[in-house]
Amino acid sequence: MDETELLPIRNFLAEIAPFNELSAELLEECCRNLSIGYYSKASVAVPLSSENPLLYIVRSGAFEVRNAEGELLDRLGAGDYFGFPSLMSGESISNKVLILEDGLVYHLSLPLFEKLRAGCRAFDRFFNRAYAKRLRHQESHQHHAEVITANRISSLVVMSPISVDHKTPVSDAAKLMRKNRVSSTLVMDNQKLVGILTDRDLRNRVLAEGLNGDVPVYQAMTATPVTIDANALVFEAMLQMSQHNIHHLPVLDNGDPVGMVTSTDIIRSQSSQPILLIGEIERQQDVDSLIHVSKQIPILLQNLISADARAEEIGRILTSVTDALTRRLIQLHQALLGEPPVAFCWLAFGSQGRQDQMACSDQDNGLLLTHEPNAVENAYFDKLTHAVCAGLNDCGYVFCPGDIMAQNPMWRMSLEQWQQKFSDWVNAPEPKALMHASIFFDMRCVFGPENLFAALQDNVLADTRDNDIFLAALTGNALSETPPLGFFRQFVLERDGSEEKGIDLKHRGSVLINDIARVYALSAGLKEVNTAKRIRVLIAKGILNRKDGLNLADALEFIAHMRLANQGRQYENREQLSNYLKPEELSSLMRHQLRDAFKVVHDAQSALKLKFMRSF
Repeated sequence: MDETELLPIRNFLAEIAPFNELSAELLEECCRNLSIGYYSKASVAVPLSSENPLLYIVRSGAFEVRNAEGELLDRLGAGDYFGFPSLMSGESISNKVLILEDGLVYHLSLPLFEKLRAGCRAFDRFFNRAYAKRLRHQESHQHHAEVITANRISSLVVMSPISVDHKTPVSDAAKLMRKNRVSSTLVMDNQKLVGILTDRDLRNRVLAEGLNGDVPVYQAMTATPVTIDANALVFEAMLQMSQHNIHHLPVLDNGDPVGMVTSTDIIRSQSSQPILLIGEIERQQDVDSLIHVSKQIPILLQNLISADARAEEIGRILTSVTDALTRRLIQLHQALLGEPPVAFCWLAFGSQGRQDQMACSDQDNGLLLTHEPNAVENAYFDKLTHAVCAGLNDCGYVFCPGDIMAQNPMWRMSLEQWQQKFSDWVNAPEPKALMHASIFFDMRCVFGPENLFAALQDNVLADTRDNDIFLAALTGNALSETPPLGFFRQFVLERDGSEEKGIDLKHRGSVLINDIARVYALSAGLKEVNTAKRIRVLIAKGILNRKDGLNLADALEFIAHMRLANQGRQYENREQLSNYLKPEELSSLMRHQLRDAFKVVHDAQSALKLKFMRSF
């Protein structure tokens, strides 16, 4: 290859892990000795050879990896790899790699791959971890058929339409596309859609023709493009793209353009299983890229709702994504700030701590340090926590209204200070302390040494176990709100900040069950913080009557499921997401079941009061 051919390859590899860790000499050798393959989706699958195993680096296109049983293991795009398991193990290739979208792929031979591993520790570590993760995934993988193709196109449109006037210079249009990280833009003339401009148009009709950036968009655009209605099924979009051999579809709502859907959007929507999204998060090299990836989270939620997943599963999945985002933000900012001066744990409280996050989650977090920091150490953690909290906010996890965040020095303490803080709350259960109990006593370590977190948790549970005064006060706080049932079991409606009235499924439903389970768990010194798991452990230990415990678990799942279904409808209708449900949207059967669920919560509150407040 000459230098002109090598430059784009070198630039691409230098930007992706772990090739960005190679020395200049190794990277140069790699670029000069790799081969290039073009794979057409007409070929269906990439021909893999056990006799000549290769590392495949995806430059463009889309692929999926399936095992011998046909189960999906991974979906891959630009910057991803396949083929490394056989290179690492020496075993025959058993997986298949299907071609979803025409693509360009770089090939590395086994001797070159081994030389790069030997010459760069970070390169070797990267593929060792990738291989271990693939093994874990294959061992634990359970095929879950998704119903993505039955979703509406509107569920894939996650941003306002990007558009330009038809007389705009193509250079300005290209800058707009780069700024918004999109591969196409709508072209308008007097508020009417007249075309689209894509990366391919810019290549074929501007660069290849030797034109400059002053050319108006209408000379380069694809005129009168194929469009699709926002209410059409994703399946229909796939058919349109296949029939017309296109990758971009303007989306119309009552004839007005509301966005653009691409073949990549559809592939992502089908691949928004948490393991794939988490893998994408872990590959990002800067905060802006993380923010961009986080825009897939609402789609993931919508897909899980559409697939009728259990509310407990959805909460755990969404929280796993939040955990991954948090960890990656910490890692990226540590790379900028340097290694931390002392060991620390990033603590998650509230819904993230319980692993039951849904839409509208804000952030509740804190920092646990091995010892009280000096001025220099405190300055480091002040920068780190402000950066991570700001990153979470930009990814959709808004700043806590009560300022319960690690960036607040009040919630950035040593082990000894945290232990004293919890001891004060337990031994002097005043109203403010009890308010904090509902947040801080549901805590989990997201990043950092588990033994440091265990030292705090063990100390806290030793203080709360069988502490009658604290448990009675905590019970009283848990009974300050009641389920929204009035006389004759009619629903009590509240305003959600607007003129609309509804049933508050969170604060008058899910939160009450969380409160009940928390009191029982702290009384028994249980380490489990997830409410559904707490209930199961309490039943197993005989602390909760089996029938009452199962009823409470069912009520928790049902109310949470109603919250999710309601938020799913709101998302589809492009309404502001909330926890308020309008009773008129319920069938008579659903009304009856919801009343029964609230009655279970009411009875559980009565039992809680009887157990922990009878002597007070």
